[in-house]
Amino acid sequence: MTNTSEKKTFILDTNVILHDSACINHFAEHDIVVPITVIEELDNFKKGNQTINFHAREFVRTLDSLSANKLLNGGVSIGSDKGRVSIKLEQELHPDLNKHFPAENKPDHQILNIGYHLLQNDPSRSFFLVSKDVNLRMKAKAVGLMAVDYTTDHVKDIGAIYTGCRCVDKIDASLIESIYSSRDGIEATELKLDSALQNNEYLVLRNGTTSVLASHSAQKNAITAISKKTVYGITPRNAEQTFAVHALCNDNIPLVTLSGKAGTGKTLLALAAALEQHSKYRKILLARPIVPLSNKDIGYLPGDIQSKIGPYMQPLYDNLSVIRNQFPEQSEMHNKLHHFLEDEKLIIEPLAYIRGRSLVNMFMIIDEAQNLTPHEVKTIVTRAGEETKIVFTGDIHQIDHPYLDSLSNGLSYLIERMQGQHLYSHVTLQKGERSTLSMLASDLL
Repeated sequence: MTNTSEKKTFILDTNVILHDSACINHFAEHDIVVPITVIEELDNFKKGNQTINFHAREFVRTLDSLSANKLLNGGVSIGSDKGRVSIKLEQELHPDLNKHFPAENKPDHQILNIGYHLLQNDPSRSFFLVSKDVNLRMKAKAVGLMAVDYTTDHVKDIGAIYTGCRCVDKIDASLIESIYSSRDGIEATELKLDSALQNNEYLVLRNGTTSVLASHSAQKNAITAISKKTVYGITPRNAEQTFAVHALCNDNIPLVTLSGKAGTGKTLLALAAALEQHSKYRKILLARPIVPLSNKDIGYLPGDIQSKIGPYMQPLYDNLSVIRNQFPEQSEMHNKLHHFLEDEKLIIEPLAYIRGRSLVNMFMIIDEAQNLTPHEVKTIVTRAGEETKIVFTGDIHQIDHPYLDSLSNGLSYLIERMQGQHLYSHVTLQKGERSTLSMLASDLL
């Protein structure tokens, strides 16, 4: 968390632990304070099958294994070359905070109060409140307590995030012709690019009026041409969509990410590619995370389960309708989609419902992946069985999760960590194809 040699004390908010139960291992030699209020809040999260419930249980187990009845006072060592962790009990609300931050039934203010007391009792030491809640960070800073976000799993620079493709001008016409005419393409070194190509990176190579769409294979050290392919009635409309379809239909690439603004065709292309290859897979699973209002579970919403999840899943059914409408109403291709749903060959449901399922020989599409934490993305990928293909789609700039942003969401994290791997391909879709109005609104509003 820090590169300076001065020893610090970090006070953890509950949301940091629910984001990463292993967080206490990521503060190097510095000390950690867990307010008793946080332990109380974790107790409310320990039951359930969501990721946050897992983190709550795992963190408490970790504390229990370390404690040996020493978590009060000076705390206990976390491990070699690491600091100490301790629990701090509640205190009377400090007079400096009493007027502005009443602590009754307000866990955030109780956590703030414990941090403020620590600072006042030892002003020579550096105390930092670590929280993913920006409002609590602002309150801490307002009273002179330093506050930071938990950034261990943040990507370094969102402006430099891997796009999966690049456009190169002034390519020798003979090289373009060689890529077109040879099945094996050309050696990658013949392009003489300023920066090295990533594995499975896509290219638009141009020279005046001549151009070619190509892909790079690090294993073969080759640049080969790719062509536009129609999948279940959906034809790519631009270079990035052509690249996306190529990655989605490549049997050698079991992990694909597609990012881009609304209307760029991410989910539509992924679903069409899955339907095109349905005979290769046992099931097609289309899922998305549910991010309820006010961070409450969908159980708070009225109606039965279908009424609760219907609004969240409707965009996925809309994409299915677009594909269905490519074909005449009585055609075989049109009717197949109905049978896929009836026979559960195609399943559309909330992401939480796939927990515990066998993820073998499936084509999985995880929509709105920017609303997943890095840990949730890791859990999904590591549970993939043999012959399963996983596709994550989303817009890293449109986050609905209260404690995630463009740098900390699971989709950005996955793109940064997996780029260059031979089993992985990514494409950032730039051009909106929904409508001119949609693209204008996405850019300006």
